Amino acid sequence: MTLIPQLIKDEDFRKFREFFYRKTGILFEDSKRYFVDKRLIERIEATGSEGFRDYFTMLRFQVSGTELQMLVNAMTVNETYFFREEYQFECLVNSILEEIIAHRRDKAAPIRIWSVPSSSGEEPYGIAIYLLEHWPRISELDVEIISSDIDTDILTQARRGHYSTRAIQHLPAPLLKKYFRRRGEFYQIEDSLRDVVEFTRANVTDPADMRLHRHFDVIFCRNLLIYFDDLSRKQTAESFYDALNPGGFICLGHSESMSRISALFRVRKFPETIVYQKPWEAR
Repeated sequence: MTLIPQLIKDEDFRKFREFFYRKTGILFEDSKRYFVDKRLIERIEATGSEGFRDYFTMLRFQVSGTELQMLVNAMTVNETYFFREEYQFECLVNSILEEIIAHRRDKAAPIRIWSVPSSSGEEPYGIAIYLLEHWPRISELDVEIISSDIDTDILTQARRGHYSTRAIQHLPAPLLKKYFRRRGEFYQIEDSLRDVVEFTRANVTDPADMRLHRHFDVIFCRNLLIYFDDLSRKQTAESFYDALNPGGFICLGHSESMSRISALFRVRKFPETIVYQKPWEAR
């Protein structure tokens, strides 16, 4: 028995699914029907709309796009923790960065790392901590960490740097003491570390957004493409290819494979993990 009224008809669900897919690249399967309906109904009620059709008309034609962003924030899932899939961070400091430095033409240019989606900031802050703790050359080279998400609410949370015990459960105690301050039941990341990461809003399926994000040496995009269909995955992979410098690397989630999405990247097998590289000759 359903827990919410059946206010969203099958035809309306299909219309919304197609619209949301075109806007975000995220395709909701029928199995997500309860999840989608519940959040749609919440937004219909929050906006005072008379029903789905009234809300959907407003959603499509609102000039500011404010409600679309509110709905995107409600529909996206953000759950992660510090040092998730840590072996990729090990690969970053042991292999990837050294190869980039050895082959790059402009030795003075900063190393640029992009974490997308940012979620609530665990990944980009985790990268910063890992570099500070495990990469000796961090003291002699300029590194820029940019992190992006389509969800503006989660970006606000990421900038705040306020975490539960679950988020920091895999951090060694010395690092927790060094980079965080206890605030009741939560942990606040140090201001000096918050200043290291630049957070931006970006929709990876929007060419205009992607043109603003360029010249990266490493991209971490873990467990995002699993929410896309084949076409959106391919388009996003091509955008990531354009966003990378020649010789740049992209790290995906453990269940994702760029080889099944695009032939643009080379498969690189390092001792720690498999990553994907834009060829050096791709100038």
